[in-house]
Amino acid sequence: MISYKDLGLVNSKEIFAKAVKGGYAIPAFNFNNLEQMQAIISACVETKSPVILQVSSGARKYANQTLLRYLAQGAVEYAKELGAEIPIVLHLDHGDTFELCKSCIDMGFSSVMIDGSHHSYEENVKLTKQVVEYAHAHGVTVEGELGVLAGVEDEVSSEHHTYTRPEEVEDFVTRTGVDSLAISIGTSHGAFKFKPGQDPEIRLDILHEIEKRIPGFPIVLHGASSVPQDIVEQINKYGGKLEDSIGIPEEQLRKAAASAVCKINIDSDGRLAMTAAIRKVFAEKPEEFDPRKYLGPARDSLKELYKHKIVSVLGSDNKI
Repeated sequence: MISYKDLGLVNSKEIFAKAVKGGYAIPAFNFNNLEQMQAIISACVETKSPVILQVSSGARKYANQTLLRYLAQGAVEYAKELGAEIPIVLHLDHGDTFELCKSCIDMGFSSVMIDGSHHSYEENVKLTKQVVEYAHAHGVTVEGELGVLAGVEDEVSSEHHTYTRPEEVEDFVTRTGVDSLAISIGTSHGAFKFKPGQDPEIRLDILHEIEKRIPGFPIVLHGASSVPQDIVEQINKYGGKLEDSIGIPEEQLRKAAASAVCKINIDSDGRLAMTAAIRKVFAEKPEEFDPRKYLGPARDSLKELYKHKIVSVLGSDNKI
């Protein structure tokens, strides 16, 4: 077994407490490869922001769990090399079994999510509590989930929203012992969230009711990409075929971040930014075949996107 502490990582407990008190949210950026990790760390160092390096089950299979561990350890040293010791969490996104969560904890993850939202309420409580007991014995923090988000991202999919019921949150948190809670209040997984003409709206009324019932408790938003239209247009300009889609307006996310929401997940926007940059290189320089010449611009584009999110949406800059 490998402890996250030996890798230079931290769990989410302290940074969440500061975020709730300070009225900002920690960025949770998904990554699968070296370029994404470089973009995340350089953006967070330059803005002096804590960060959660987030790994889905699909990313773990794609990149290999051992390599991911060393990438996370390398991220800690890379941040120091760039000039700042920022708090870095390595987090499992949407773990769906005890065995998967245990494996990640044993491999050096400092935080895990157990998503039992597809089970009955009582089964969700039972599974989440089982993960919490194992994780806490190793100093690892746990995120649970109540409610179901619509959309598709990696291996997580649902056709319909099921909003979190505020009347359940206090019982769930008390019985499971989770450190943070992912809720469903209108965000959606994936790039194809809402069609033009629809009015995406975060149910801040549900969020405020949850805050009243568990004051000061760390809340998490999944599916919070904004699907920037200029990036979608660039993808389509250079040969892409993305359907019309809009995401969660950034001003709504900022309002959520100023409340008890202390972790906001952003994945699809990063995928779009990288794809747009790569397509531009391929279209303008069709003779190019050196991966560094198209992955480099993709990394730079991703870094700028993340810096914007940190400063203008999450408010986590200068919070280390």
